[in-house]
Amino acid sequence: MAHDQAISMTRSSSVSEHLASSLQTHRNTLLSLLSRYVAFGKKVLQPHDLQVEFDNAIPVPEERKKIQQSGFGLVLKRTQEAIVLHPCVAFAVRPKPGVWEYVRINVDELAFQPLSVSEYLHFKEALIDHPQSKTHFVLELDFEPFNASFPRLSMPASIGNGVQFLNRHLSSRLFGDPESMQPLFEFLRMHKYEGQTLMVNGRIPNLQKLRAALLKAEEHLHLLPGETPYEEFGQRLQELGLEKGWGDTADRVLEMMHLLLDLLQAPDPDILESFLGRLPMVFSVAIMSPHGYFGQANVLGLPDTGGQIVYILDQVRALENEIVSNIKKQGLQIIPQILVVTRLIPEARGTTCNQRIEKISGTHYSKILRVPFRSEKGILQQWISRFDVWPYLETFAEDAGNEICAELRGPPDLIIGNYSDGNLVASLISHKLGVTQCNIAHALEKTKYPGSDIYWKSFEEKYHFSCQFTADLIAMNHADFIITSTYQEIAGSPETVGQYESHTAFTMPGLYRVVNGIDVFDPKFNIVSPGADMNIYFPYSDTSKRLTGLHETLEELLFNPEVTEQHTGFLSNRKKPIIFSMARLDRVKNITGLVEWFAKNPRLRDLVNLVIVAGEFSVEKSKDREEIVEIEKMHKLAKDYKLDGQFRWIRAQTNRVRNGELYRYIADTKGAFVQPALYEAFGLTVVEAMTCGLPTFATCQGGPAEIIVDGVSGFHIDPYRGDESSNKLADFFEKCKRDSTYWTKISDAGLQRIYEKYTWKIYAERLMTLTRVYGFWKYVSKLGRRECRRYIEMFYILKYRDLVKTVPAAHAKIETQEGEANGALASSL
Repeated sequence: MAHDQAISMTRSSSVSEHLASSLQTHRNTLLSLLSRYVAFGKKVLQPHDLQVEFDNAIPVPEERKKIQQSGFGLVLKRTQEAIVLHPCVAFAVRPKPGVWEYVRINVDELAFQPLSVSEYLHFKEALIDHPQSKTHFVLELDFEPFNASFPRLSMPASIGNGVQFLNRHLSSRLFGDPESMQPLFEFLRMHKYEGQTLMVNGRIPNLQKLRAALLKAEEHLHLLPGETPYEEFGQRLQELGLEKGWGDTADRVLEMMHLLLDLLQAPDPDILESFLGRLPMVFSVAIMSPHGYFGQANVLGLPDTGGQIVYILDQVRALENEIVSNIKKQGLQIIPQILVVTRLIPEARGTTCNQRIEKISGTHYSKILRVPFRSEKGILQQWISRFDVWPYLETFAEDAGNEICAELRGPPDLIIGNYSDGNLVASLISHKLGVTQCNIAHALEKTKYPGSDIYWKSFEEKYHFSCQFTADLIAMNHADFIITSTYQEIAGSPETVGQYESHTAFTMPGLYRVVNGIDVFDPKFNIVSPGADMNIYFPYSDTSKRLTGLHETLEELLFNPEVTEQHTGFLSNRKKPIIFSMARLDRVKNITGLVEWFAKNPRLRDLVNLVIVAGEFSVEKSKDREEIVEIEKMHKLAKDYKLDGQFRWIRAQTNRVRNGELYRYIADTKGAFVQPALYEAFGLTVVEAMTCGLPTFATCQGGPAEIIVDGVSGFHIDPYRGDESSNKLADFFEKCKRDSTYWTKISDAGLQRIYEKYTWKIYAERLMTLTRVYGFWKYVSKLGRRECRRYIEMFYILKYRDLVKTVPAAHAKIETQEGEANGALASSL
């Protein structure tokens, strides 16, 4: 019955209709419940707060069930937050991902009224008694009007499949009659590289001539063996008006021509994607990652680094392989180039981060290009937190854009932003150069810190979220397409809000009110999941590739009982399986939470040992704000719960090759990997562990919930239910003791899941296809989005620049103007 009514709510009935029926039939009970909510005074109530008071207000199970199955019960189940301001309670209800309704109930009168987004946010602002709450006349950001004429998905299940939707739209709209194929013809004619025509030359003046040329070329090529190289028939094709980019053999050229002839005859979205996916369009890529230490050695454990660096380096290797393969198949002699553009840090602490150019290992055509942060005071010498970089990014974008064009001898074909700062820089450079822009968030801080919008001033001194959220809005709306690792990153789940979805509507009193910041139904969103480097991360069972020479080092790392600079704590029983976790040591990664779960569960402590690889274990060696707090908490847990003999804490390890063997070494103990984060956008360590064959337990909050099929290829754990999570771990190891095949069953299923969905080869192929499709879409539909871009420009100049001025100058030494003129550091200035 409840399920049927839930379906009714999501498909037809509005929140108001459900409330109207419930307030009539359950008036007294609801009055009692709503009065309990109002008793909180001024407050934002989260779903768990609402549920606790619901249970307390209606203690009788039968009555509680009736309310749960009523319209109000269904509304409450889908409420993401409630705002309490006596005598009213306002509810933000999410019937399904991406769809929101707002309603306010006056408890004294037991009457309700629907609210617009603006009215709900205005009501919410009164929580903090800001002058903005007294008037509706504030700066409201609304990007919806600029997208009104563009195609939009309608079903939540389709979110993240933007390119498929776009191909269907293009096929039906642009190719509805013969004349509408003209944009594709023009697109093929304008395709050049360094002045060299790649597809159609001047001998073909119109569509009719193109069809005729294709048919003549087809007739000629059918007479040749399929493997005939282009050099043997290229002159004939050029005489017909068809240039080099069609393929390197007769078979490949025929495949391309058949695809185009099919499109001209009967447009189809799949054929369109296949054809565009083979066009010679992408030869150079710039990947932006300004903050942190970006290098290939000795950087992964330093603040603001780790997963993002691993992601980008693996991404670069996969993209280079894909681009090189594409160029060969297209029959071209072009040398590709990929630049990872990051910050040059003169005081590099023994890393290569003070080198302007660094070749990326395992590649032939990819480099790291480093450009310094500079201001009117000179070049910033030291690392600064990702939360403090905002005053430097505009100048960095200008310098980086010049450096990129100098290195590539022109603009790149694609620019990819990473994280908030990289996406903003990518937007600025893309805007200037007219380059196709892809954004990758990795993490959006707004979802990590509850209340960071409405109570932004409380976070401002430490995190400067006003700059970050503003930068996120600019970059999201400027990007041509956005890729995410999971659906949850965009639109969450039926129970939780997605990272991007949380930017749909919010308020930062005193700054602005966002009534439509991003639309998760926009076809610019696409899910493209990364993998792990399979040269480093491969199954423990692949004995021929195992790095046995590292085992002595790993024995020392795990079992040496003495405290050293690398580790503290010890394991007295080496025969126990090991549960293992490796992450940055901050609040969100919740490593101390895992230690506490273990410490409080005698059954789990009896079954396994716990090994943590995270951060520093000495406060004196850390400069990161959150890490210092977590270090102190970790030591207190180890002491209070007497974990000696069962717990090993290893400082962050930057050697990826050794880390890969460490996963496998833990697998040899028949252990498990645990990722306990409060929220994880994707979960690269989850993929790494599963690729090594290590059974994995990972947070249900975010991407890992999609990577793992619970109970089949691993297990979901709730970071907010420590007792439940630790018992789930204990149950697994007890079952493994009873059934020796169970561990292997979960391990094998995890590997199968990886091979089906999470490899870099699949990722690179998809990203290149997206680049070509969105590049075509941008061209044929004149998707300059000029009005939106002008709106963004005004927002950037009038709001973002002022916010940047509020960020204090970095507490770091800055090179003098005299020193600034030194060598390579001054080359971009």
